[in-house]
Amino acid sequence: MAMRLGQLPLPWLPEGAIEIVPGIGVVLDGDGGGTAWVHGMATYAWGAGDWACRKLAAVQLAELTGAGKKDIAAAFGTDAATFWRWRQAYADQGLAGLLPGKRGPKGPSKLTPHVTARIRELAAGGLPQAEIGRQCGVSEFAVRSALGRVGIRKAAGHPDGVGEAGASSAPAQDMLPGETEVLPVLPDPVPRDGERALARFGLLGEGAVPVFTPGAKIPLAGLLLVLPALAGTGLLDAARAVYGRLRNGFYGLETVLVLLVFLALLREPRAEGATRVPPAALGRVLGLDRAPEVKTIRRKLAELAAAGKAAELQLAIARQHAARHPDELGFLYIDGHTRAYFGTRDVQKMHLARMKHPGPGTEETWVTGSRGDPMLVVIAEPSASLATQIKGLLPHLRAVCGEDTTPVLCFDRGGWSPDLFGDIIAARFGLLVYRKNQAGKDIPDLDDDGFAVMTWTGDDGRDHSYDLADGTIEVPVTSGARKGETLTLRQVTRRDKGRQVHILTTVSTSQLPAPGVACRMTGRWREENWFRYGRAHFDLDSLDSYAVTPDDPARMVPNPAKKTAAAAVKDARKTLADAGTARQRKLGELRSPAPGSQTLITNAMLARLDVPADAARRSLQAAQAQAKATPAKIPLREHNPNLVRFEAQAKLITHAIKMAAFNAETSLARALNGSYARARDEAYALIREALHASGDIIPGDSTLTVRLGPLSAPRRTRALAALCAQLNTTATCYPGTKLVLRYEVGTPPGTGTA
Repeated sequence: MAMRLGQLPLPWLPEGAIEIVPGIGVVLDGDGGGTAWVHGMATYAWGAGDWACRKLAAVQLAELTGAGKKDIAAAFGTDAATFWRWRQAYADQGLAGLLPGKRGPKGPSKLTPHVTARIRELAAGGLPQAEIGRQCGVSEFAVRSALGRVGIRKAAGHPDGVGEAGASSAPAQDMLPGETEVLPVLPDPVPRDGERALARFGLLGEGAVPVFTPGAKIPLAGLLLVLPALAGTGLLDAARAVYGRLRNGFYGLETVLVLLVFLALLREPRAEGATRVPPAALGRVLGLDRAPEVKTIRRKLAELAAAGKAAELQLAIARQHAARHPDELGFLYIDGHTRAYFGTRDVQKMHLARMKHPGPGTEETWVTGSRGDPMLVVIAEPSASLATQIKGLLPHLRAVCGEDTTPVLCFDRGGWSPDLFGDIIAARFGLLVYRKNQAGKDIPDLDDDGFAVMTWTGDDGRDHSYDLADGTIEVPVTSGARKGETLTLRQVTRRDKGRQVHILTTVSTSQLPAPGVACRMTGRWREENWFRYGRAHFDLDSLDSYAVTPDDPARMVPNPAKKTAAAAVKDARKTLADAGTARQRKLGELRSPAPGSQTLITNAMLARLDVPADAARRSLQAAQAQAKATPAKIPLREHNPNLVRFEAQAKLITHAIKMAAFNAETSLARALNGSYARARDEAYALIREALHASGDIIPGDSTLTVRLGPLSAPRRTRALAALCAQLNTTATCYPGTKLVLRYEVGTPPGTGTA
């Protein structure tokens, strides 16, 4: 291009341009078009599908700028060998040599839709490619082509192997020595139209088998990192054992559950969140052409909820958790969690601790392991106390933990009930609870002489120091089936800033010293941490189903008239007290007349003084009789017959999914200990970054290789590589297939190591 003498070239390129040499570069559009810029001027432009002009621009830039062939080839998204062929074709035939011609075999293909479907079916069963080719009457290369496992595949609609974002699909025999095969970027998924048609008429079976296409830079490929940890949660095994299978359709049980876990890890845990994640991107990591969308997800959840087995699913997951993590059963934390409701439905009111006032909501009772990992949740009955819920959980916890274990149940003062304590001990569980004031009487403080400073190293490796006193107390049972019994419990008292906090337990000193008791009791906040994290990251309190059912009309609820009657008794007592005070004052005035005067007190005067007090006394007696006759509880039908409950089945299912997502994410975060110096502070952030990362997906005969790209910092990339090495030792198969997952980390550009 012409330039006046002395004029310096303009080294400017637009944003997003790929620089070839200073001042010269290419801007590639997502649809295949692009523009070549030379010193601030748009020199060549081509549209989507205009491959001849694209090749011409590359050849002409080489002639004008003298840039190296590898630099130009990389900028135009191809390889040096292909670019060399473009230049030769242009030199021999001119522009006609750059026009695309018909490629590939000229005869009919043996890979008919029927044969291709049969090949994929046999491959999903784990057969070798040679055996599949023998059974289908085709070559092994044809089998690889049908499965999308040819090393370099021609991108649809891109002649000469130029992929959508620069992946070359030129035949391997045309490559120069030393050139490496390149995976196509974002390849088209394996078409599943035939299977979808069969599924529409209920002829496919439970679900489509995952089939993966080799590809590079696959968005959300990092989600596949979670599959070994997800297998450890037991969600898929428990769901298969409880539900068996879904109705015939394109999306099977494992696919739906894996999808919902992926959405939760992407912080879109509700079905509506699928609208914010591209279905094609999720489909690639599910081995499908596209992921199910909101309507389908809701329909699948409704099908599972209609089975009415959500409580069985929770127990099955808890048993899987207990079997895989027996070391976490020593202490089980139990606490209630209230999901506040802000809609217009008439729902039972309860105390909302976070808001400091009563309001509509649903009460849940959660059980977590000793490290705070959730393992079981039940929907509590409205107005039921934590003590009542724990008593109902005892047989289920025994079934989960096994007959040969003695877990210690840890809960706060909300579960205080000496009658419950007796049931816990009778069920061969341990007990750990804060002592509660009884009958409004304060617990007397212990003498200072009994305290000593003690240290304990927690399971997190940190040292904790406490000022403690250790002793025993007797707790009388004043209500319930065990009324009249007396329990002897160990009491560990912690002194902090002059305040004494008493902890009761059945664990002996030989089993757990006093500082260990204090450390385990304060560890109850791990469950609160799960509630906080779940609300912030997994939308724990959301309504996953808006369906409601009428509340039980025979359920006994507190009688509002009882409160009114008690208030009337209180007012009558005050009136009687005021009348008595007034009588005494007037009688005192009569008995102490003014100096120099006399007063004669007659029976009539005394009778008049007694009239207000007698009336108040009769009113009190009437109020007391009315209060005694008023029942403390009445059937719900007499109080509020329009009260409703939210459907619990779908909520328990989505809770199981969120629990699995959290436990899997936590498992990956803990695996970073020892390979990441800042794991204590940044482990979860690193895992979230890795799960959102893109990468290459490379299916093999019996493996599925996931090669992730580098993370935001070299230290994080090294930690991810160490994590991948750990995950490879699990030899986990992708759900629904026999493909063993293998994880790698790609080499950052310009370096030799990850």
